[in-house]
Amino acid sequence: MKFIIFIILAFGFFLAGAQVKSMHFIEGIEINSQTKILILATSASVPAPAFSGSNLPQIEKLSPLQFKYAMMMDREVESMGNLSLYIFIDDWMSTPYRMGGTSKSGVDCSAFTRALQQNVYGTQVSRTSRAQYDESGRLNMDELQEGDLVFFNTGGAPISHVAVYLGNNYFVHSSCSKGVTISSLNDPYYHKHYRGAGRNANKHLSVSSSSR
Repeated sequence: MKFIIFIILAFGFFLAGAQVKSMHFIEGIEINSQTKILILATSASVPAPAFSGSNLPQIEKLSPLQFKYAMMMDREVESMGNLSLYIFIDDWMSTPYRMGGTSKSGVDCSAFTRALQQNVYGTQVSRTSRAQYDESGRLNMDELQEGDLVFFNTGGAPISHVAVYLGNNYFVHSSCSKGVTISSLNDPYYHKHYRGAGRNANKHLSVSSSSR
């Protein structure tokens, strides 16, 4: 037993002195030589949990996309349950804004929310931001859930911009200046121009209130 412990400690010191290049499996999460030493030093005294099949931790089943957007929006990754939503967002991310556009060569705000609602939630909504506002039921800000619509007055009309709420005050939209991007309701500009939120009666929410 003492010999085994000696081998483990010797290997740990070797890793500490070696110039081992850090490994990045996903953005923002790094495993390096110090991490390995910690694992080696504790494994001799603390039994490693046995995970297999149905008792594999849920976090290990998540996609790198879910980690990516959880970090971007300062959310717990376990709350990022709707993978199809983030696949859709990632596919459209940085698509330029174009008034009247409906494709990845250029898309306006209401066309983007329409495409997202149809592809992710299987829900049909109208083509313009004003029509989407009129056909959705009103919500208070503290009632917002993933997939709800948030509306703004960023132009001459009372309702001139629409986005899809994601959680933790973040929303995805096609911005005139940045194209498809994620922004926050806490941003002074969007906070000032916020005009309300709505939910399509036919939309089936696939997440719980943890996404608020």
